[in-house]
Amino acid sequence: MRIAVVSSDGKNVDLHLGRGKSIYVYDCGDDASFVERRDIEIAEDAKHQGGKVIKACSDCDVLISVQYGFKSKIKAEDQGLKLVMDEGPIDEVLERYINHVNFMKN
Repeated sequence: MRIAVVSSDGKNVDLHLGRGKSIYVYDCGDDASFVERRDIEIAEDAKHQGGKVIKACSDCDVLISVQYGFKSKIKAEDQGLKLVMDEGPIDEVLERYINHVNFMKN
């Protein structure tokens, strides 16, 4: 499973989806391994930019951010991308999500 997180510093999930100038991509199984950082051109004063972030995650299964809007949710569903809200250190956020997925499988 490939998971992208929205982060301003590469350490914390700390941004709204539409403010995600950078996303960090991880391949996850029982644990997470870093793949790459992707930079996205986000206009500081524009609204509804979640679509740019979603498009940059076309090869991902899950995208985690602090928050997202309704339009982004629809765009993500159309692309087959699951949006998840969480925040905190990236390693803890990924661990929580992986544990949740594993719990739901059992």
